[in-house]
Amino acid sequence: MIIGTAGHIDHGKTSLVKALTGIDTDRLPEEKRRGITLELGFAHLPLDDGQVAGVVDVPGHERFVKAMAAGAGGVDLAVLVVAADEGVMPQTREHLDICRLLGVKAGVVALTKSDLLDALGDDWRALVEADLAALTAGTFLEGAPVVPVSSRTGAGLGDLKTALSRAGTTLPERPAEGPMFLPVDRAFSIKGFGTVVTGTLLSGTLAVDDAVALLPAQAGGRAGPFRVRGVQVHGQPVTRVEAGQRAAVNVTGVETEDVHRGMVLTRAGELPETSMLDVELTLLPAAEAPLAKRRKLLLHLGTAQVEATVALLDLDTLAPGETALAQLRLQSPVGALVGQRFILRGSRALPGRGATVAGGRVLSITPPRRRRGASAVVRPLLEADAAGQVAWLLRQAGYAGLMQTELFGRSGLGPKVLARTLELLGAKGQVLLVDREKRLYVSHDVFEGLRQRSLALLAAFHEREPMREGLSREELRQRLSAQLDARLFQRVVQALVDAGKVESEKDVVRLKGRGRTLTLGDEAARTRLAAELSAAGLAPPTVTELARKLGLSPEKLQELLKVLVAQGTGVRVSEELCFDANALAALRERLVAHLREQKEITTQGFKDLVGQSRKFIIPLSEYFDREKVTLRVGDKRVLRRG
Repeated sequence: MIIGTAGHIDHGKTSLVKALTGIDTDRLPEEKRRGITLELGFAHLPLDDGQVAGVVDVPGHERFVKAMAAGAGGVDLAVLVVAADEGVMPQTREHLDICRLLGVKAGVVALTKSDLLDALGDDWRALVEADLAALTAGTFLEGAPVVPVSSRTGAGLGDLKTALSRAGTTLPERPAEGPMFLPVDRAFSIKGFGTVVTGTLLSGTLAVDDAVALLPAQAGGRAGPFRVRGVQVHGQPVTRVEAGQRAAVNVTGVETEDVHRGMVLTRAGELPETSMLDVELTLLPAAEAPLAKRRKLLLHLGTAQVEATVALLDLDTLAPGETALAQLRLQSPVGALVGQRFILRGSRALPGRGATVAGGRVLSITPPRRRRGASAVVRPLLEADAAGQVAWLLRQAGYAGLMQTELFGRSGLGPKVLARTLELLGAKGQVLLVDREKRLYVSHDVFEGLRQRSLALLAAFHEREPMREGLSREELRQRLSAQLDARLFQRVVQALVDAGKVESEKDVVRLKGRGRTLTLGDEAARTRLAAELSAAGLAPPTVTELARKLGLSPEKLQELLKVLVAQGTGVRVSEELCFDANALAALRERLVAHLREQKEITTQGFKDLVGQSRKFIIPLSEYFDREKVTLRVGDKRVLRRG
């Protein structure tokens, strides 16, 4: 587990960690010179049960709350440090607010500088204890042990360690089966090894030789995958770490200057970066005023800090102490995990407690931009079990669907739980496996929507173009969506055919019982056109001449020519020439017979065979080439094999 300090500046957090662990977490020269903590510090503490806990020491000054929040994001157990001679102070309150909003479940209060208590008197001690009771009422620290301790004399250190060990037994385990997710709090280079990143593994497992990625990808830099060359926990090499442990990870293939606090180390391909989050949001009861929609605040998520616009989904304002659904629209992308806790801070401190104003948890990552009133879409996630969450994600994904690996990253469910959930939803007909190789799934609701849209598109097509036999498969797919997966489209068409709603013939799809429909006038025009082509033989009029001769518009003539071609009466040889099918078939027989006997034919020989001018000879010779009857060799043509 990870133990984190919290509390006001100069209340003795760093001294307490040093007294407990023997490690001075103030490592920067500036920290040594000024005597205050400016950055996150790290140590490890053997507990009474033999386990070794990671310790994160945070700055107490209000100017460095962003560093405190970065460290608190991975904390399981908080030590709220309160100096006996000063009692509860502004950062005491803000740090406790941050721990509460970030979901810390257990902790201990360390009353530091306890060697001063005797000199301060019983009345002062009673006042401090009353302030602590009021501060922690209704929080995870209500009723928690208050342990007097002195880093100078060592008094109470054993009691504090015992209290921490006991509190640790109540903690739930981190999700080791979830997506691998390690927010980076430091990055540095070691000669001979390269880039090392450190952080607390919040979810999943990480092992040597894993392929990993860093989110968000840097502009101009590689997004991954990178290889894990080595891993250390508490300074010792290990082959594998699990959620809840702090780790130093040696990553190859990435430059140290391209890595910074706020990035997330994930397994390659498991999680996308995102600039939008659906969230459940709570405004602190101590907030001075309601939170207005479209308010800009600073988001602290994991170790990242980024400006975010808070879009309330169903309220104009959020009152202090209330909870609502919202969407966070981020100024720059981050890596995020479903269920991850976050805080929001403003630019102005609340009286007596800092600038932290709100916090909550992530409900979905990479959502579309939500409109006002979209809370009904997001609300099911508040109570959703595994099946409900997966079904929701697939409905939101629409036609594109989601692969099982994408569902894993977006749901945060373990692989076994996710596989069982998909199997159960599949058996109930709520999801469809479209591509077994890719493990691509779509929602049944989306699939049914595709079926209904296909029927509507075909009905509109038949009304609009009655002389066409049907719509080509590819045209129907494009009209549904250019991005529609080909296998999914095939499943949609087959389902409609099986249901007796649609007929499919070669590459054409039509509604059952529908197809080409000609009016009496159209049928008469078609008959005249066929007779014209039949009479013309191998010297038909051009399309323009036919339209003029028959008194038809160019558009109508083109439709009638399509009908003749579909019926096998006419053959379109070029853009301007359509031949009678019988005349063309007879020419083909004579051409093949000639080539079998003579082995080849020249352009002049073909002209003599056809008995027409070059106006018809060239299009016809190119037509027979396209039809793979002839093969051009120099200025002659031969019969193609087969």
